[in-house]
Amino acid sequence: MARPTIGDIARRSGVSKGAVSFALNGRPGVSEATRSRILAIAEQMGWRPHSAARALRGSKANMVGLVSARPARTLGVEPFFAQMVSGLQAGLSTRGVGLQLLVVEDIEAEAAVYRRWRSENRVDGVVVFDLRARDPRIEELERSTLPALVFGGPGKHGSLPNVWIDDREAMLQIVEYVAALGHTRIAHIAGLPELWHTQRRIRALKSAASRLELADARSWPTDFSDAEGAAATRRLLSNRPRPTAIVYDSDIMAVAGLGVALEMGLRVPEDLSVVSFDDSLLARLMHPALTALTRDTFAVGELLATTLLTVIEGEAIASLKLATPQLVVRESTAPPAG
Repeated sequence: MARPTIGDIARRSGVSKGAVSFALNGRPGVSEATRSRILAIAEQMGWRPHSAARALRGSKANMVGLVSARPARTLGVEPFFAQMVSGLQAGLSTRGVGLQLLVVEDIEAEAAVYRRWRSENRVDGVVVFDLRARDPRIEELERSTLPALVFGGPGKHGSLPNVWIDDREAMLQIVEYVAALGHTRIAHIAGLPELWHTQRRIRALKSAASRLELADARSWPTDFSDAEGAAATRRLLSNRPRPTAIVYDSDIMAVAGLGVALEMGLRVPEDLSVVSFDDSLLARLMHPALTALTRDTFAVGELLATTLLTVIEGEAIASLKLATPQLVVRESTAPPAG
């Protein structure tokens, strides 16, 4: 069905298109009775303002955007992303603001989405996540003047405010705990290598390995999927000497890795300790339950929503560092056998 136009409303109302325009835009020139009748007819016909016209008027879209350049298949099963988006939507809905979510192929396509959203006034602001080093999206958003909040850091991101969690501190917390148990061969099954938080975790492990004099501590990047997490685990556990502890960048990969270890006849935690960077119901329901870094991801999403709405209102926001997730020790870690 075609979008109803001002001309359609004018014909139904028996008035001129100019009168309809005055009524729909809240301008003087028509009586209150006529205005009310036109608005009622427009509502019956399902009329909505065209995005380009709305942009010219400078009115709000009451919508916030979130674009992901990760593989859609991995996002569909990742509890962290689902909880973050749920919290973001909950925080926005209390202010009558919606969330527009798009999955694209790469960050070039993501930048193109920002340009289109800005030109058409589709959204009032965006949350940018999965930060890259020297991320080109920062310059793009600064040029567009579209209000934006970066979820990631640390450091300056041009003029854009950011909310961040220290992935280096989090990784050091894991490695120091596992090393204290007596593990010296530690593997890290990481996420996408171009992501800034993946790089920070990799560097943190390398730094800790030198300081703690670990025999072998290396990172193996993946795409965050359960399939690649399982494949990397199988390769590592087929080597000799194999690692006695594996740290996974997501709980979905940790669960897949745990399944591979059990399939290969290894006991967890007696033969292999497993730690997840993310804690979700999935990690807690496994047998054995997974040692993991825990945080209230839903609350993080809510905070992103309220902070972005503040940015949209024109208030200056300083960089906000969130508390480092805390390690919760469960049944999947123990001192190495022998």
